[in-house]
Amino acid sequence: MKKSVFLGTLAVAGLTAGIAAAGTLEDVQARGVLNCGVTTGLAGFAAPDSNGVWQGFDVSYCRAVAAAVLKDPTKVKFVPTTGQTRFTALASGEVDMLARNTTWTFSRDVDLKFTFVGINYYDGQGFMVPKSLGVSSAKELDGATVCIQTGTTTELNLADYFKANNMQYEPVPIETNAEAQQQFLAGACDVYTTDRSGLAATRATFANPGDYVILPETISKEPLGPLVRQGDDQWADIVRWVTNALVEAEDLGITSANLEELSKGTNNPEINRMLGTEGNFGEMLGLDKDWAKRAIAANGNYGEIFAANLGESTPIGLARGLNALWTQGGLQYSPPFR
Repeated sequence: MKKSVFLGTLAVAGLTAGIAAAGTLEDVQARGVLNCGVTTGLAGFAAPDSNGVWQGFDVSYCRAVAAAVLKDPTKVKFVPTTGQTRFTALASGEVDMLARNTTWTFSRDVDLKFTFVGINYYDGQGFMVPKSLGVSSAKELDGATVCIQTGTTTELNLADYFKANNMQYEPVPIETNAEAQQQFLAGACDVYTTDRSGLAATRATFANPGDYVILPETISKEPLGPLVRQGDDQWADIVRWVTNALVEAEDLGITSANLEELSKGTNNPEINRMLGTEGNFGEMLGLDKDWAKRAIAANGNYGEIFAANLGESTPIGLARGLNALWTQGGLQYSPPFR
């Protein structure tokens, strides 16, 4: 078993090295479309709407990158991936980047040869149960059946947590969030565990969300963010600095409403550098001077993206929490544009 896992890792790494050398920016621009790996469907993060148009927090990052490099946020092909298929899709070149609730870990970064370009959502794993189960803490789940997505950090965290607390559980393996929801609602498992944001997003789609509770424990750190293949520093820089630009725009007060006015020039040099009225930051990336302006225009700044897809005024109803700006008690800030 260990040998097969090791060889599988080598195969993914080999694919990564071969594909990355090709020059992803040139490939995307020649193709005219960004192939972006997303989840198979998670409300608020990435899911098709009633017209089949993909919407969500992660989707917004795909569109921002497309706007920066292709000058059109609609030039995206969304490729649904599961916890099991996502890394092969990226390593093989089927997708140019992943933006789908993926946790930055040592082995994924180093062993699988991927480059995480930043953390756009600080999360942690939790547990959701029917209110009728009558439990108020994860410490009361000894002997429970648990729906768990395979091929994820969630699966490993679950095993660690139950072992550390001397509890037993019966796993109910599932591939997608839709399958987890179906099994959980059908009573095939007592508990559904995943990132707390994912639990809130899933519960929001239930016919009777009040019948289900998310338990108070957070059992892991789940720093989520976009990732690309190792070996193509230019492409990693582009996706990284598009990600940074969305956060820095909020920090600097750049919004959808004032973007056009500010892009004419201001007395703030950092705004000017980012929006292209001073310096040659676009040229350093192999893009034009308006790359960041287009990325922000695609969906708004980080705060606007969060509010529209996940915020307290949406059915998902998430507070910013750790994902507030550093000036508001959170962890979000960008390295300087200088």
